[in-house]
Amino acid sequence: MNEYKTSGEVQELLGISRTTLHRMEKEGMPFEKIGRTKRYELSTVEYWMNSRQSGIQDLIIGEVYSNDEIATIFKAGNMGGMRRSHTTNSLVIISDHTKMYDDRIEVTSEGIEVLHYTGMGKNGDQSLEFAQNKTLRDSNVNGIKVYLFEKFRDEIGYTFRGQVKLIDEPYQERQLGEDKIDRKVWMFPLQIINKSIVINETDLKNLQNEKEEKVEKETRNISLEELKELAMRAKNNGRRRTYTTSYTRDPYVAEFAKRRANGFCDLCEQPAQFNDKKGNPYLECHHIDFLSEGGKDTIENVVALCVVCHKKQHILRDPDETFNLINKYNPDFTTPIIEVW
Repeated sequence: MNEYKTSGEVQELLGISRTTLHRMEKEGMPFEKIGRTKRYELSTVEYWMNSRQSGIQDLIIGEVYSNDEIATIFKAGNMGGMRRSHTTNSLVIISDHTKMYDDRIEVTSEGIEVLHYTGMGKNGDQSLEFAQNKTLRDSNVNGIKVYLFEKFRDEIGYTFRGQVKLIDEPYQERQLGEDKIDRKVWMFPLQIINKSIVINETDLKNLQNEKEEKVEKETRNISLEELKELAMRAKNNGRRRTYTTSYTRDPYVAEFAKRRANGFCDLCEQPAQFNDKKGNPYLECHHIDFLSEGGKDTIENVVALCVVCHKKQHILRDPDETFNLINKYNPDFTTPIIEVW
């Protein structure tokens, strides 16, 4: 037997307004009119909704799409990081790594990719009840399908990662808004449920360099203590699948380590051998406890080394020198020194 719904019941079922329902009717959503009232046969409506997603199903994971293509396929807006489409019953989220938002992907020990995604709202404390934050929070029960695109370079489009799902409760952390004022944001742990893709390692390295350059410019006129406050916000470093495993670093931690060193190598304590193109002493950031071995991207574990000492640390890993680096900025560090093989 066919199941029919009223206008109000369809609005509640789909979580849409009366205006959106009228727009969907104009786009072809089937209904029957009896006198001055309308009724909707549920299975027919569901079939129509699924047919609207045919273009989405043709998307290829790992392919790059333009902003206009995304808007056309999903029948959504072409601006913002979270784009709701009632017509296709979907939510598009954009993780734009060229911006300074603290989205980060981690790969679990089981090989599952989890994106920690920053919620909607550029300035001020974010609210879980605000716009698409609520949609994403309720995505496991409201029937909305969530799709992820990532952006790695300004001059190219958006890489399609496929469908994602919320795998844990949203949580709060502190970030700077676009106005550079401290605020609370909501983070959404999202599992990438489609097949993994290999990210271009060069793109990731270029992205890291661009972010560090932005931070260097932004923090040029602030004090070392102010920079330390920013660096101490660093979260656990992310991990990405490239042809070799790549780790993302917090640019504020890197800038703080270089500023703290003040042009002198943290190991040999000699001036940097040369200046970069901007006239700054050239030092390289080094993780005392390697990221690949579980080290953290924090101000206690990151030092600035000259080119020779940095290379030497990676080749020789002298226990005495490692011990000296640890005690220089983190005397309470208790992890045992790794023996040289």
